[in-house]
Amino acid sequence: MASRRHQRLALATVATLLTLTTAVGCAGLDKALDCVRTADAIATSVGNLQRAVSSASEDITQASEALDEIDRELKNLGDTTDNADLSKAIDDLKEGVTNVRDSIESGDATPDISPVTDAATEIGKVCTP
Repeated sequence: MASRRHQRLALATVATLLTLTTAVGCAGLDKALDCVRTADAIATSVGNLQRAVSSASEDITQASEALDEIDRELKNLGDTTDNADLSKAIDDLKEGVTNVRDSIESGDATPDISPVTDAATEIGKVCTP
């Protein structure tokens, strides 16, 4: 059963890649794949931030580390995009990260991270082929 599921996933992936290659060419495909990978890394970092904030009383440094990781991924993504929608989502996420970081540094153990999650969701949408 698992091998059938893997086969279907592999076929779907190949079909998507072929469609993308035809639609945007190889350079565009590389950029799209980079965007998807980075969006996935950002989503993981945002998940880490959510967990860190929910247990902030235990160790707030985990939230700072998650914010640092988001910053690194944003720099990578920002350096490789010329898409206006993606640039806007990146700017929104940077602003959200700054606000959360400022809240944590001010002693807020439960900062509002909804702007971060909203902007990360938007990046995911823009990066979805």
